[in-house]
Amino acid sequence: QVQLVDSGGGLVQAGGSLRLSCAASGRTFSGVTMAWFRQAPGKAREFVAAVAWRNSTNYAPSVKGRFTIFRQNAKNSVYLQMNSLKPEDTAVYYCAARAARAAWGDMPAMAAWYDYWGQGTQVTVSS
Repeated sequence: QVQLVDSGGGLVQAGGSLRLSCAASGRTFSGVTMAWFRQAPGKAREFVAAVAWRNSTNYAPSVKGRFTIFRQNAKNSVYLQMNSLKPEDTAVYYCAARAARAAWGDMPAMAAWYDYWGQGTQVTVSS
């Protein structure tokens, strides 16, 4: 059974840091794109960052320079290091993964492009 379990969220003050983790099981994800999305209450799910099987990365403009996505294929896991957090970063963060390799184009930023999702982990940034 394929499963993505994301964790690491919490409550931090503005300017603080958190590291989110996503542990995958049921198959290897080393050869496909993995990503992070977030969703604030009453808002649509928003792209945050993606990392390809060859470690190319893509970031939303709102987080570029503050967040870093990276993967450890030996652990079948992906991470999101979040620094200089802002109140507007408050959201539920979701790990996502593709079932197969595909050309990127503009697709890494589209939630519908992903096949597997974690349950979400809450990140709250206080001002």
